[in-house]
Amino acid sequence: MSTEALERVVTGWNRSRLDLASDEMLAQILDRGDMAAWQALYALAGADPELRRRILAVVRRVPLPYPAFWLAALASLGEAVDWTTPLPVDHPV
Repeated sequence: MSTEALERVVTGWNRSRLDLASDEMLAQILDRGDMAAWQALYALAGADPELRRRILAVVRRVPLPYPAFWLAALASLGEAVDWTTPLPVDHPV
């Protein structure tokens, strides 16, 4: 899977490179990415259980605009999701 869409998104945020080992960068992609970046991240997560685990952890602790969307995406990849766990609330500006 190409990471071109992810790289394009993060370099637009004054980042010099894509670093998916960074939870901060993952949170920014989940929060401010575009459809192409989200599709690329989903494809990468489909092949990487550790990335799925980290995305789940970010969704559980960072207020995001579409947390249920990300939980459903992770569940579709086989990740165990507890739908009863409260999620942080996003307060748009």
